[in-house]
Amino acid sequence: MTHIHTLGELKKSGYQYRTVKDELRANLIRQLQEKKAGFKGIVGYDETVIPELQTAVLSRHNILLLGLRGQAKTRIARLMVHLLDEYVPYVAGSELFDDPLHPISWYARNEIQVKGDDTPIAWLHRSERYTEKLATPDVTVADLVGDVDPIKAATLKLTYNDERVIHFGLIPRAHRGIFVINELPDLQARIQVALFNMLQEKDIQIRGFKLRLPLDIQFVFTANPEDYTNRGSIVTPLKDRIESQILTHYPNSIDISRKITFQEARVTPEQQAAIEVDGLLKDLIEQVAFEARKSEFIDQKSGVSARLTIAAFENLISAAERRMLIAGQQKTAARLSDFAGIVPAITGKIELVYEGELEGPVHVAHRLIGSAIKTLFTQYFPHPEKTKKSKIENPYTPIIDWFTDGHRLELTDELSDSQYKKAVMQVPGLHALVKKLHPKLAESQQLLLMEFVLHGLAEHSQLNKSYLDGGIAFADMLGSLFDNDFNDDEFEEQ
Repeated sequence: MTHIHTLGELKKSGYQYRTVKDELRANLIRQLQEKKAGFKGIVGYDETVIPELQTAVLSRHNILLLGLRGQAKTRIARLMVHLLDEYVPYVAGSELFDDPLHPISWYARNEIQVKGDDTPIAWLHRSERYTEKLATPDVTVADLVGDVDPIKAATLKLTYNDERVIHFGLIPRAHRGIFVINELPDLQARIQVALFNMLQEKDIQIRGFKLRLPLDIQFVFTANPEDYTNRGSIVTPLKDRIESQILTHYPNSIDISRKITFQEARVTPEQQAAIEVDGLLKDLIEQVAFEARKSEFIDQKSGVSARLTIAAFENLISAAERRMLIAGQQKTAARLSDFAGIVPAITGKIELVYEGELEGPVHVAHRLIGSAIKTLFTQYFPHPEKTKKSKIENPYTPIIDWFTDGHRLELTDELSDSQYKKAVMQVPGLHALVKKLHPKLAESQQLLLMEFVLHGLAEHSQLNKSYLDGGIAFADMLGSLFDNDFNDDEFEEQ
């Protein structure tokens, strides 16, 4: 229909006016009937958020997405654009994109009155029908609704009683589209009040104007539930006017979390070709986030964003790449010791409580990595504590005895792949244990699991692990007490 250029042609085509909410509803109905997957790229919400969102659209409701940071609230709102018609007609030149059959602005009404069926028609793509505003304390009513423009009044030689002197704000300009306000509680209460009439009566109030504009807008709001007490609140009358409130959540399994991470992580083709990342390391990164979401050192009201694992995965690959480049190699496999590189991704994504501040963000990050290793270790190897107490032969004895004899193992980022292999192979019993329990693995995977055993024993207080500049060192648990090179704090953490 985009070949139509006049109001007369539009009428002859059989075009029918419908509201944005009716448009969204009709397109969603067709999508569901055709069994098409909507909201592409949203993972983990198929049985929870998406059905509730679809119900709200079918009910033609304004929507509040309520959840902690990093739960894809804004992305969901942006994807609603795909439920709009690809193109819609509007009166050419109208700043409110008036529907030709349902004009609301002075300009559009005047154009149609003067030109009739010869009124020029233009077409608006759905990508231009989305408006988003981040709520901040400095947002004003003029920003959202509009204000009198004295320059326009002087230029057009109009009095302030003429609606043409109004400079419309973001919301009127979102007429016939989707308008999103992110972090709604950050909006001052008096500004929230200005939204009442738009949601309920479909009109706006600007200074002393008796102006009624039946705006046609699909409102979507996002908010963090803890913002009600931390920075602000959604005033009750406004919340009452938002018909559907939908709660978002974090991934409930490592598999879902991994899908999100790999979908969002920015990894170059060169990195993909050169860096091998085993599934164990991928699971460990996701487990770090799960550990953070239950850690006593982290403010759970603030949440732990999915962006933590995305940034951590990117950092892990880059840490391995840096090590590879320094060693002059063409390819390498990521190691557990490379996890030192993900610490900056963790510290920047967590809010610490008082106890966490006392520990320090870096120590908390190491604790989270250690907890993730401890959680996944027994999925690959026998539980060190239970094995120690059982009557069967302890497979970890040769490993622990080697460290008890005074040996020490340092795994730094200066080690090439061959040097790394030589280092872990020198520990008696380590390769035999991995070979026995996981016989079909490639060499790089075996070496990774050998290092994993050392980390696991350290997390189960069988060995001592300390962090060096650019690496990790393992030693006997008791002997390290008398080794000045080790950090007492690290020992206390075990």
